[in-house]
Amino acid sequence: MYTFSPKLRLISIILIVLGLVLFGAGYMMNHGLLGDEAKITHLMETVHSNGHNAPTHSSEMNGGHNAASHIEHVKHQIANEPLSAIHFVAVFLFGLSAAAMFFYSIQHASHAGWSIIVTRVMEAVGSFMPWAGGVLIIVAILNAAHYGHLFHWMDPALVDPNSSEFDPLIYEKKKFLNVPFYVIRTLIYVLGGSFFVWKLKSLTKKVDETKSREDYKKVYSWSVGYIAFFGFCSAAWAWDWLMSIDPHWYSTMYIWYALVSCLASAIAVIIIISVYLKKNGFLPQFNDNHLHDLGKFLFASSMLWTYTWFCQFMLYWYADIPEEVNYFFGRFEYYSALFLPSLIPTFLIPLIVMVSSSIKRNYKVVVTMACIVILGQLIIHFLMVMPGTVGPFWNFGLLEIGSVVFFAGLFIFVVMTTLSKMKLIPSGNPYLHESMIFEYPF
Repeated sequence: MYTFSPKLRLISIILIVLGLVLFGAGYMMNHGLLGDEAKITHLMETVHSNGHNAPTHSSEMNGGHNAASHIEHVKHQIANEPLSAIHFVAVFLFGLSAAAMFFYSIQHASHAGWSIIVTRVMEAVGSFMPWAGGVLIIVAILNAAHYGHLFHWMDPALVDPNSSEFDPLIYEKKKFLNVPFYVIRTLIYVLGGSFFVWKLKSLTKKVDETKSREDYKKVYSWSVGYIAFFGFCSAAWAWDWLMSIDPHWYSTMYIWYALVSCLASAIAVIIIISVYLKKNGFLPQFNDNHLHDLGKFLFASSMLWTYTWFCQFMLYWYADIPEEVNYFFGRFEYYSALFLPSLIPTFLIPLIVMVSSSIKRNYKVVVTMACIVILGQLIIHFLMVMPGTVGPFWNFGLLEIGSVVFFAGLFIFVVMTTLSKMKLIPSGNPYLHESMIFEYPF
């Protein structure tokens, strides 16, 4: 039985409080900036001083072009930063938690034996889904009530044919992109995912008590059900929470791009927690063979993510259609410090370090790589959200740092508290013995 150490608990609480303090300070600075039109004008001049005016959001190509409308648009972008800082981390952690349960369900649906030792870790990571989802519901409601402007298409004037701001492209998409349906879908994703987490955890707990094969069959059935739920909903929430930030642009690769990003991050977190439990004596059954297989999945998912990144980027860049390419061009111009360099932690370092089979048995190296992949994929989510919400007026300041620190503390607290209430070894699982004696032959 795992015991949540007072030291780690204190660290998580300190991170939560520190994150709130930093975010609060950042919010006050952001709010103060909105009241200083001279400083906003100076920011605009600084951003465009290089002679380029590439849009970071496709709606900018259709908006007003006079000075007053431009300043109003910039004010909206600056005001978006607090919610954007929360949104990109919440989406990242929700997707990570959901992907951990997807990986978990695959193990049960395929009757895999090697991974049973770490299934409790997967359940604990998945247990953060309701927390991140709750934040996303709040963000959705704030935007729907027009207290935030992350989603340009929520402006009712854009779908009003009598309005001067009427947008025919968004009008054509209003059957899917409308506020009531968006909120309903968000509730389905969060409540549905939370239900599956609760159901699967309760079933595996029952299997431990009864040792019944009939009960284990139910775990299999519900795992298949979650795979189907995740397959449809992960595509839809990638559209809703990320791609609809730029509603004029779309990509058929985007759902895979977002899904594999979360899967790589989930496997990385599973590795870190499993090794932590091993090193602290709570999971001695976890050995370098299990580490090796998790390392293989981390390497494979990182390479698969790179494939989706390249395919999406190459097809759009090669086509060179203005309303499509501006999605990347704005990132090249204003986010050059992160856009291409983000491939270093997500692709280049994993490729160089983890291609060797033997290196995947090295605890320090694999854990380090897991941390690097998480950092890289967090940057990717930052790049998926910020260009379409705050545009060129971005920084990784107090708001972003505060949000990351707060969610990191909350994640540690929730996941480790959940683990402390579980039996780490699923003694009723019929494949437990296979996992205990698992040995990778190479």
